[in-house]
Amino acid sequence: MTQRVLINATLATCANSDEPYGLIQKGAVAIGDELVEWCGSQDKLPLQFKNYKKQNCDGKLLTPSLIDCHTHIVHAGHRANEFEQRLTGISYQQIAASGGGIVSTVSATRSANVDELVKLSLPRVDALLSEGVAVIEIKSGYGLDTDTELNMLRAARRLASIRPVKIKTSFLGAHAIPIEFKARPDAYIDEICIPALAQAHDENLVDAVDGFCESIAFTSTQIEKVFQKAKNLSLPVKLHAEQLSLCGGAQLAAKFNALSADHLEYLDEAGVRALAKAGTVAVLLPGAFYTLGEKQLPPVSLLRKYKVPIAIASDCNPGSSPMSSLLLTMNMACTIFRLTPEEALLGVTLRAAQALGLKRYGQISEGCVADFALWDCSHPAELSYRIGFNPLIERITC
Repeated sequence: MTQRVLINATLATCANSDEPYGLIQKGAVAIGDELVEWCGSQDKLPLQFKNYKKQNCDGKLLTPSLIDCHTHIVHAGHRANEFEQRLTGISYQQIAASGGGIVSTVSATRSANVDELVKLSLPRVDALLSEGVAVIEIKSGYGLDTDTELNMLRAARRLASIRPVKIKTSFLGAHAIPIEFKARPDAYIDEICIPALAQAHDENLVDAVDGFCESIAFTSTQIEKVFQKAKNLSLPVKLHAEQLSLCGGAQLAAKFNALSADHLEYLDEAGVRALAKAGTVAVLLPGAFYTLGEKQLPPVSLLRKYKVPIAIASDCNPGSSPMSSLLLTMNMACTIFRLTPEEALLGVTLRAAQALGLKRYGQISEGCVADFALWDCSHPAELSYRIGFNPLIERITC
């Protein structure tokens, strides 16, 4: 059993605390058997930990390792041409209507096998790991047929076996309507999406079920059929909701006690109340807002008013958020969405863990997984403050 005490740390526990960030100056953390056994002020370190091997943090900032709770990392191809189109004034919706958008990534992803998907995804995973990320959620959704959806999830599972990262998978078969079902979305849900979900579950490839409830994707009624299947399989759900218009996605997410509802730019007060009542986490994705040049901000003040937990994520994907930096996500969340640096850090630690249903991650407290990031910083606000700079010293695990 590994037994260690980290001493002389500027400790941001990110645990529920009256102190901002859960900040402890000259803090210490005792770890054993891969769990936190104790944390607090160094001068109060209990006697039973005095003989543990010590690691001096030299006053540097110690936080929980980071969590990216919404990504589409596993995919093939790119959409740089659509980036060029948007710069000329063509909207995301117009590109999707003309055969671009999500479905344009489908062809490239369908042509790649599991080995190729893993190879293509590794640089994006490594970019996140280099910033102290320990947990990544990865969605399917660029196959839109059974074989490719399953291959995406297989690739995601394999990534966890070749890198020091915890992967949580989300089945996102209801991401877009494939060309072959363009005029028959209900048939796609019944004939492809739901059977593929059942097979993914049988192969233990899926941890949660997601959907895209939007005017360019699926209606709340169509998504509800998928969520009902998820419920029957005892799988939690999450939802892309109210990104481009108000479609009732938040209400649907709340109805199924979703882990999270994500994007939320067009979320109204009734939807916020529903999320609050359901205990659903709001996951904000500033990378997509930035890339698409959106104008309507998510209702952060209402989320605060109703005490809806706020997480943030990179939304790493080839179209609307080709970003693989969680530190940049934190900066964007502050500068664009006006989150505080404390909200941003909690959004990639404690709240991100809640958005994935992970109870022992995202905070430094007794009984939690001992997985930390040590930063060359003196205050946690520095993590959101700098742009294009990575102050990670090391990730510390047992």
